[in-house]
Amino acid sequence: MRLSSTSTRWKIIISGLTASLILTFASLGSAGTDTTSSVKDLENFKNAIRVKYDLKEKAFADNEPEPILNRFYSKQVISTDLEGHTHIGRDELRPIYEEVIANKVRIEPFKSFVKGDAGWDWVNFHVIPPVESGADPFTFKMLFLWERIDGEWWSHGEMYVMGEF
Repeated sequence: MRLSSTSTRWKIIISGLTASLILTFASLGSAGTDTTSSVKDLENFKNAIRVKYDLKEKAFADNEPEPILNRFYSKQVISTDLEGHTHIGRDELRPIYEEVIANKVRIEPFKSFVKGDAGWDWVNFHVIPPVESGADPFTFKMLFLWERIDGEWWSHGEMYVMGEF
C-alpha cells in the first residue's frame, strides 16, 4: 500500500492505535465477574481521586503548583496537551503549571473505571482565567490515567481537548 503523504500515514497509525486502545479498555471493562466488589471498588476509587482533585483545585486557588506536581502526579507522568505536545515527568510539567496556576479550576468527573490498582477517569476540567486577563472561561474534556501505589492513587498521565461532556 503506497501512501501519498506523511499526514495520511499518521492518520492510519493513530486510527490503529485508537482501535487497539478501545478494544483493550473494552475487554478490561467486561473482565470483572463480582459486580458487588466492582461497585464498591469503583466507589472507593472515585472517593480517593476526588481527594486528589480537591488538592489540585485548592492548589490552583492558592496559586501554588507544588502540591499538584508532587502530590497529584507520579514521577513518570505523561501529559499530552490539546496541541499534541507531550510533557514527560514532573520537571517538564513544572513550567506549564507555573504559567497557568493563576487560573481557577473545577474538576467534574464524568465517567470512571477501575480494576485493581489501575483506573481512568474522564472529566470536565473547567477553567476560569483571572478577571484581569480578559479571557473567557472554558472547559477541557480530560482523561486522567491512575495507578494505586502503596495504597495511594497517582495520576500517571492525562490527555485533553477543548469541549465538555
